[in-house]
This record gives sequence, structure tokens and C-alpha cells, in this order.
Amino acid sequence: MARGRLRIYLGAAPGVGKTYAMLEEGQRLASAGADVVVGFVEPHGRRPTAALAEGLEIISRRAMEYREASFTEMDLDGVLARQPQVALVDELAHTNVPGSRHAKRWQDVEDLLDAGIDVVTTLNVQHLESLGDVVRQITGVAQRETLPDEVARRADQIELVDLPPELLRRRMLHGEIYPSDRIEAALTHYFRVGNLTALRELALLWLADRVEEGLQRYRAEHGITTPWETRERIMVALTGGPEGDTLIRRSARISA
Repeated sequence: MARGRLRIYLGAAPGVGKTYAMLEEGQRLASAGADVVVGFVEPHGRRPTAALAEGLEIISRRAMEYREASFTEMDLDGVLARQPQVALVDELAHTNVPGSRHAKRWQDVEDLLDAGIDVVTTLNVQHLESLGDVVRQITGVAQRETLPDEVARRADQIELVDLPPELLRRRMLHGEIYPSDRIEAALTHYFRVGNLTALRELALLWLADRVEEGLQRYRAEHGITTPWETRERIMVALTGGPEGDTLIRRSARISA
């Protein structure tokens, strides 16, 4: 049995539209005749996002109890038994409730892929393990839910869902991301323009590296050895004057 294909919608922050894009893709695939089910979707109370799931078959969530509280998780066995062509599974870095088959949702997704089911999913860049220290330095928030970079790197397709920081903050002000009681705190802390700009840059740079890896594989597979100038190059012009050290330090920072 051929392994399923993984498609990730990557975003820099909550609210950029990853789940919306995932459901739009599900509707497009279903319209083209594919057998699509919703394995798990979390619209976070956003009505336009929830409305996009209408007409798609939804696998009921599995109810679970933990420390005298009730939770719901994706019914992995239910999706496997249904055996669709495509499963929509939100929030790839999610930590499952203790007692689930796997600790992490990405491990559930691996089971679906191994069963030959294509998966469309979502991920925020701050959940990538390799960026944890940088994200904590930028936002002051340590990410509790992380995803091994290798899981994302193995994806067959990664698409960036991008919004400028100003537009994302406007969506926040209009109540399109968080409930009203969380808006002010979010705008003055995590959703500051500087934070969002830095996270956006992280997402763009991480994805650019994945594109570069794909290009290098393509060149190797096709025996292409001549240079393709797809990356920026840096040239430092020195006059021998006292500004030379400054220029070299600046170019080293850009190169790094």
C-alpha cells in the first residue's frame, strides 16, 4: 500500500487563516470527486471557518475523561476504519489527552499516512522544535506543544498562509481570532507588531530553506551541476579605511 501524502498549511501566528485554508482545500477536493472526511477541526468559534465544514463528512470526536474533566480528541480508529482518500486534521502539533493511543497528534497523522490516507493539516511556525528558543526570546512565551522539524520536513507540500501584522491585529480587534475578554491582553503581549513581524520572518525563512532543499534534490536527481543563482550573494567592498571592520561585521550578520 502506498503511503499517504501530507500537506501542511503553515502560519506565523493564530488567526492567519490556516484552518480556513485547510477546509477550502477539503471542499475543493470533494468537489473534484475525492472522498474527504474531517478527522478533526477546531474553528475556535469563528463562524465563517465552521461554515466551511458544512457538506463534508465529519468523523465524530472521541470523548475522554482526564482528572475529572471531559475532553474530546480525534477518533483515530474511526478515521482508520472509514478509510477515506483524504482526512482533514487540524493542529498538527497538538498534545493528546493522556490515555490516547499516541501522545501527539502528529503521531496519529503518521498512522493515517501509513494506512494510505492523504492528510491535510495546519501548523504554526512557533511549534517547530528548532525554533523554540528563538520564539521564547521574541515573545517571552515558552511553547509547551512542539513538533519535531523532521515531521514537517517530510511533508509532500507545505503552503504558507500569510497575513501582514497590521491586518492580523485588525482581525483581533474585530473579534475574529479570540473572544473579547482576551483581545486586549493579546494585542499588548503576544500580538505586538514586532512579535508578529519576527514570527512572520521566521516562517518565511524556514519555508525558504525547505524550498532550497527541494531545489537541491531536484538538481541532484537531474544531474544539474551548473550554478543557479537562486540565493542572494554578499560582496564586501573594502577601501582599506577604518570602516572596514564595521562592513565585515555587518556582512557576517547578513550571511548568518
